[in-house]
Amino acid sequence: MPEDGALPPSALDGRADRPLGFYLHVPYCATRCGYCDFNTYTATELRGSGGVLASRDNYAATLADEVRLARKVLGDDPRPVRTVFVGGGTPTLLAAGDLVRMLGAVRDEFGLAEDAEVTTEANPESVDPAYLAELREGGFNRISFGMQSARPHVLKVLDRTHTPGRPERCVAEARAAGFEHVNLDLIYGTPGESDDDWRASLDAAIGAGPDHVSAYALIVEEGTGLARRIRRGEVPMTDDDAHADRYLIADTVLAEAGFTWYEVSNWATSEAARCLHNELYWRGADWWGAGPGAHSHVGGVRWWNAKHPGAYAAALAEGRSPGAGREVLTEEDRRVERVLLELRLRDGAPLALLRPAGLAAAGRAVADGLLEEGPYAGGRAVLTLRGRLLADAVVRDLVD
Repeated sequence: MPEDGALPPSALDGRADRPLGFYLHVPYCATRCGYCDFNTYTATELRGSGGVLASRDNYAATLADEVRLARKVLGDDPRPVRTVFVGGGTPTLLAAGDLVRMLGAVRDEFGLAEDAEVTTEANPESVDPAYLAELREGGFNRISFGMQSARPHVLKVLDRTHTPGRPERCVAEARAAGFEHVNLDLIYGTPGESDDDWRASLDAAIGAGPDHVSAYALIVEEGTGLARRIRRGEVPMTDDDAHADRYLIADTVLAEAGFTWYEVSNWATSEAARCLHNELYWRGADWWGAGPGAHSHVGGVRWWNAKHPGAYAAALAEGRSPGAGREVLTEEDRRVERVLLELRLRDGAPLALLRPAGLAAAGRAVADGLLEEGPYAGGRAVLTLRGRLLADAVVRDLVD
């Protein structure tokens, strides 16, 4: 990774035809959830490892330094930023004014598109009406609350700290603050969760009135607290059949409530309610990821930052890129990634992306009820409901 972060000229070719987004990573959490393997840090984990450079107090200013670096690297890039997504970690552990300042750095350096989507993730316990109003006034127009479950015993297994019912109240508070779009994140397949528990969580989420719901199967990652508890026999291992059953329940319940799937794990009440920022990822657009461990992609070049907040801040303080490494994707890499990502979308992937073996696999997938017949006849591979349950296997066959 060049110390100045410079990109090869090929990465900037044709950029005017690609939307540009920014992901701003906030790596701090009050506590670590048992299932989490994200690049996040509690105060205890940071103590003595990075000093003042890793502090939350000056984080907004540090991240703004990387936004200014992005301006230098992208040069005279004329594109206003189409999406900004602040994720974590727990972004709302920072003061609302800090999040607004981070957004301001992007606006000052690049400008925002007139209809830019500006999202932050939020922990339900770390916001109140005044905080939400400050975010909305500062330019945020979409918010995503981590709900995970409505059942206390499920939240306990996940080590989630919010009170049941609080995420639903947050939706009302966000609406009152003027947020146009509100998402609730749910997790299914937690050990000890029943079908009835999952239905209750879906009903609670829908009843709160968001216009977007994300539902993800719990994945037990090595090195997490939950993995250790399962290994010790304290809680049972997650069950693939239960995951499939819960997904089918989610799709049915959400559809009945007026939500339409547009990506395997995401449902929205309208096209306007979709998460445009995530669609940039799924469609291989350009985005700059600022913050410790954040990943970026511009014109077929992908890079990632130093993971530790102290190392990240030290690089910027010394005038260096915080990038830890990068790769230049080949045309074949980009083809495969398009199939991997676009197949997850409601309008699927073009059959023209497939090699002969992949085309043959697509034909078999139609016969097996994994791809829809109509779109296939029109030149696209689109997953059926059964195909969504087996999406990873379908993708493996199609990228051959």
